[in-house]
Amino acid sequence: MLPESSESSHIPHMLRILRFGRLALHPVRQFVGIDMRERFWEHYPLEELTAEEWEALCDGCGQCCLLKFQDDDTGDLAVLGVACELLDIHSCRCSDYANRQARVPDCERLTPQRIDEFRWLPRSCAYRRVAEGRKLAGWHPLISGDPERVHRKGVSVRSFAISHRDVPEEQLEDHIIAILPIDG
Repeated sequence: MLPESSESSHIPHMLRILRFGRLALHPVRQFVGIDMRERFWEHYPLEELTAEEWEALCDGCGQCCLLKFQDDDTGDLAVLGVACELLDIHSCRCSDYANRQARVPDCERLTPQRIDEFRWLPRSCAYRRVAEGRKLAGWHPLISGDPERVHRKGVSVRSFAISHRDVPEEQLEDHIIAILPIDG
């Protein structure tokens, strides 16, 4: 259980805010010249990816940066249409990755070592797809070569997310968009 913070004072005691983050994300064009193995996502498990490959695998949807409530009794997650205050909603990138854990202490980093926790990620997520042995979606920047395609296909949070800065704590529950049953 995450430590209770002052910002959760308006949230029922059985719910807690969860935040997840990932490595600093960059559009595919910034990977030119970086040494990555050809189609690495098809040939290597997540645990064997280099830091650059792991970073490139992110599809840039921003869904992992949506706030989530977890019911302490059932373990279920309520996903909110509210993004971490550090998420640049237009680019779906963390605006201060290097300092995010200092600025948002309950932000949790996605790593290959946490693959067993990936069940909360959306089925469209590249990390989850690869962990489950599935192919990347055709809109993924590594396949399409176009980092904007994830947005045009409506997979990213760009079209609906609002910043946590713009939502009072007592109104967070009004922004639940999905309930995910999580098996213990």
